[in-house]
Amino acid sequence: MKAVLMLEDGKSFIGESETLQKERVGEVIMNTAVVGYQEMITDPANIDKILILTYPLIGNYGCAAKFNESDTVWPAGLVIKESSRIFSNWQAKESLGAFAKRNGLFFMHSVDTRTLAVHLRQKGSMLGVISTESFDRKELLSKIAAFGKEQSLSSIERVSTQKVVHSGRSTGKKVAILDLGVTRSIVCQMESLGCALKLLPYGTSGDEILRFKATGLILSSGPEDIPGLEKVAGNIKPLIGKLPILGIASGNLALAMALGVKINKLKIGHRGVNYPIQSPSSFKGEITTQNHAYVLDHDSLLKVKGLKISSYNLNDRTVEGIESKTLKIIGVQYMPVSLGYNESNGAFIQFMKMLGRS
Repeated sequence: MKAVLMLEDGKSFIGESETLQKERVGEVIMNTAVVGYQEMITDPANIDKILILTYPLIGNYGCAAKFNESDTVWPAGLVIKESSRIFSNWQAKESLGAFAKRNGLFFMHSVDTRTLAVHLRQKGSMLGVISTESFDRKELLSKIAAFGKEQSLSSIERVSTQKVVHSGRSTGKKVAILDLGVTRSIVCQMESLGCALKLLPYGTSGDEILRFKATGLILSSGPEDIPGLEKVAGNIKPLIGKLPILGIASGNLALAMALGVKINKLKIGHRGVNYPIQSPSSFKGEITTQNHAYVLDHDSLLKVKGLKISSYNLNDRTVEGIESKTLKIIGVQYMPVSLGYNESNGAFIQFMKMLGRS
C-alpha cells in the first residue's frame, strides 16, 4: 500500500508499505551502514526513532534471532530504498519484511533515500511522521507539532531493566552494569572476559551500587534522553574515584555530566560503521561504529583536573573518548563492538586492566 514520510519542515517522501501499523511519529535519523539492520532495529538506543538506512538495498542476508541486540523492536519505523526480494545467508531464518511484520515495525520501502539523506544533511535532524492512513499535509504537520509538545515518559526508563539481573559467571570479577538500554553485545563481551555481571535499573542510587560490592561499574549505551541522563549523572557522581567506571555512548554522556562537562548536540548525528578516530598521543587510528547525536564539549573537558581526551573523531574533531587514571574512569562515545567471534573490544580490555589495578 502507499505510504508517506512527512518531515516537520513540510518536505514529504512517498513510498510503499505492507505494515500492520498505520501511523507513527518520531525523530528522523539516518544510518549510513551497509549491514547491521537487525542490530539497529533491536538496539534500545533507537527507541521511537524513524530510522532511515541510506544504503540502497537492504535485507539481502535476512534475519536471525541470534543477531538481536534485545528482545524488542524499538524504532517508530524503518525507511529504506529497496527491500531485497530474496535473502541468502545460511544463518537466516526469515526475511527482513517478515521480521518487521512479526514484530509490529512500521516498515516503509521504495523511498528516495538519497534525496532524503541530502535533505537531512542540509537541514539537520527533525521530527517526522510516517503514515498509510493520511496524506493530508496540514493534518500530518499538526500531528508532528502535537508530538513535539508531548511530555512522555523517560525513554531510558522504558528500556531499562526493572529488577536486578545476574549474568555471566558466578565467580570472577564482579561488574555492575547500569542499564540505560544495554545491548546483548556489551553483555556478551564482558561475559567472554570472565566477569560476574549484575544488570541494575537505571535509577539505582550510588549507595545501592556500592552495596553490591562490585569491583567496577559500566554505564551502558542507550537512548540520548538528556533529562534521564542528568538523573543518572546525579546518582553516580559520588562514585567517581571510588571504583572504576566505564561509560559507553549515552553512558559516557552521563559520566561527563557527573564531572560537570557540557554536552553539545550535532546538526546531524554520527550514525554508521565507518567513523575514523585517533588518539592524540599516537598515530594509531581505528574505524568505529557510532550512533550518537550528542558530543562532549571540548573546552569544558579541559577544565576537569586529571581528565584527558583519549580519542578524536577524524572527520570533525569531536571528542570520542576520555580517560583518567586518578578518577578511575574510561569513556567512549562510539560503540565498542566485538572485533570477531568471542573477541572483546579494546575499551573493555582497557577497563579490565583498570579493574586489576584497583
